[in-house]
Amino acid sequence: MRRLVTLTTFSALFSLLVTLPTFAGWQLSDEASQLSFVTTKNSDIAETHSFESLSGDINAQGQVSFHINLASVNTAIAIRDQRMQKLLFELDRFTTAEFTGKVDIRFIEALPVGQIKYLPLAGDIRLHGNKQAVTTKVQLIKLASNRFAVNTVKPVLLNANQYGLVAGIEKLRAIAGLNLISNTVPVTFNLVFEYQTN
Repeated sequence: MRRLVTLTTFSALFSLLVTLPTFAGWQLSDEASQLSFVTTKNSDIAETHSFESLSGDINAQGQVSFHINLASVNTAIAIRDQRMQKLLFELDRFTTAEFTGKVDIRFIEALPVGQIKYLPLAGDIRLHGNKQAVTTKVQLIKLASNRFAVNTVKPVLLNANQYGLVAGIEKLRAIAGLNLISNTVPVTFNLVFEYQTN
């Protein structure tokens, strides 16, 4: 009898877990979002690149978790993508870059549709085994009751020295036969979050 009760209870719990949503909250829309960065070579030649695979979410407490798949770097030149993956990002050791922070999600949820606000955003960037605190200003646009966008107001400047990337940049410079690749990289983003119920 006890075995039957235990099996029945287990079956009920299993059924409940299967039917519960796997995640309920604000999730990043990869298709609607974009993150770009600019590199400068030989002092005055600037080029814009991007990452094609982004993911992230904001939970009910406002904790932000944002991930960049470094393998998805897109410079419009395949061999350069491969060199950046291997020599700069070292994908065999580091596969993602991450941002973690906190926002007032209740304030965002309460905003009327169509409202635009400018807010400070602070958090930590983890890249290539290093972590640095960053602070920037973002534009928040409430697109719908279940959708909002977060955009950079000014580029976020990342310094390769702070993330242990200088050696990788030097390898890229040497293999491409360049005189210089700047260690400072401006980053911009346009991120769209949507509320998911499951």
